[in-house]
Amino acid sequence: MIIIPAPLTDEAVMALALDEARAAAAAGETPVGAVILDPATGEVIARAGNGPIGAHDPTAHAEIAAMRLAAVRLKNYRLTGLTLVVTLEPCAMCAGAISHARIGRVVFGAEDPKGGAVVHGPKFFAQPTCHWRPEVTGGVMAEESADLLRGFFRERRKK
Repeated sequence: MIIIPAPLTDEAVMALALDEARAAAAAGETPVGAVILDPATGEVIARAGNGPIGAHDPTAHAEIAAMRLAAVRLKNYRLTGLTLVVTLEPCAMCAGAISHARIGRVVFGAEDPKGGAVVHGPKFFAQPTCHWRPEVTGGVMAEESADLLRGFFRERRKK
């Protein structure tokens, strides 16, 4: 069990998400990592990296994987009050799952102008049909997150 010591900062949790993103990259996956945290206790409930290629599963984004692990661990599909920290702005699929899980807060690193759905694209949480809207904080360690993605794709283009 990992406990983030006080004072609990978004940057401390994002550092763990970046570790997950690096592990995903080492496995040949797009480097995105996610951590689910109980902000009341500082306990990390779940952490995961992207895994669609290895899992042969288009839904195996880091956010989805972390939410699945957290739900199993807590024996509840509702993740109310928890914080999801992810290195990249969530896509529409992940934003929908975040809403259904009733995540209390989303913290993301780099913005995703092409595939993001929180501050770009459909702006999922701003839609009148969105039944649960988490608090959102973007741009936490954005440069580190973006640099990891840029470096990963630069290396892939070389091959």
